[in-house]
Amino acid sequence: MQYRRFGKTEMRLSVFSLGLMRYMSGDPDNATRVVQRGVELGINHLETARGYGTSEDLLGRALKAIDRTSVHITTKIAPRPTYDRFMQDFETSMEKIGIDVLDNLDIHGINNEQKFAWAVDEKQTWRAVRKLLDSGTVKHVGFSTHGKTPILLKTVNTEMFESINLHYYWFYQAHAPVIERAAELDMGVFIISPNEKGGLLFKPTETLQRLSAPLHPMHLNQRWLLADPRIHTLSVGPSVPEELDAPMAVADNVGPLTEQERAALQRWEEHRRASLGADFCTECQKCLPCPEGIDIPELLRLRNAAVAFDMLEYGTFRYNLLDGSFDWFHGQMGDHCTECGQCLPRCPEKLAIPRLLFDTHDLLKRGRGKRLWG
Repeated sequence: MQYRRFGKTEMRLSVFSLGLMRYMSGDPDNATRVVQRGVELGINHLETARGYGTSEDLLGRALKAIDRTSVHITTKIAPRPTYDRFMQDFETSMEKIGIDVLDNLDIHGINNEQKFAWAVDEKQTWRAVRKLLDSGTVKHVGFSTHGKTPILLKTVNTEMFESINLHYYWFYQAHAPVIERAAELDMGVFIISPNEKGGLLFKPTETLQRLSAPLHPMHLNQRWLLADPRIHTLSVGPSVPEELDAPMAVADNVGPLTEQERAALQRWEEHRRASLGADFCTECQKCLPCPEGIDIPELLRLRNAAVAFDMLEYGTFRYNLLDGSFDWFHGQMGDHCTECGQCLPRCPEKLAIPRLLFDTHDLLKRGRGKRLWG
């Protein structure tokens, strides 16, 4: 296992972090075995959240079976509109985990303007954070997000946070400006769920396997991320200890991409462009905003993956999480398009966007998506 300096926090974290959402699916002993196995493999960063059901309780139990001083713990707590509510949530988390000092606190889910306002409110949530930092109860503070690039940049640019926990993968590169800005500010960068939300790559399609061979698509995506020194750690979220083994295959391989890896990634790119032809969306974001609240680049990103790589299960899984909100899952489905045409002159590729949105809906609206990994 390799380790990297987690930005200005100065913590040295393993390049894989143990995400503790899915380990709740078994009995308490299973959860302890997951943590023990992760530590045996060299993982020294354990990540849970106040909103993850019994995850914090199970972590508290598991900590009794390992050397607490060998790991850094992050828990995530959502911003609250009042100081007292945030402090109550924090105290509950600490009691459940059974610790007196937290290595890293992430403000959980700064996904939109309201959550941002709550998070940075000097009289409410941020007042609580300052008190916890000043007292030494919390050593470091960052934030997690499922939001869009503008709100991420706005939050990063406050320079209030030491790290960021975000989505960014080969199949989702919209947040490249955020990675760049975080590096400029010496922030720790933690990538959420590269194996699931990065494309269900733990069970790749035949097309993706063929284009990646002899490499595994999951490992290729992980290598693409870890070859970037601005990225410090990737989450892996097993439900049982055995699920840790496959992702760890690249835990000691964090140097520049090899010629073989670059060639495989080039095949991915060439195949995507050839398969989509004149319908290829570069996800440049210039078509936005949509008056109907459709996240056009995200929908066309899912269409790109489904059409080019036969990633229908992944596309359906993500598409059917859309709920019309602008919080954890952003925007409306493609059938909400009114064909108003406002997006068309803004598209550099001159795509027939309304047609593609309806096509995406027909392709991916196949019953509710199922969350598979944390």
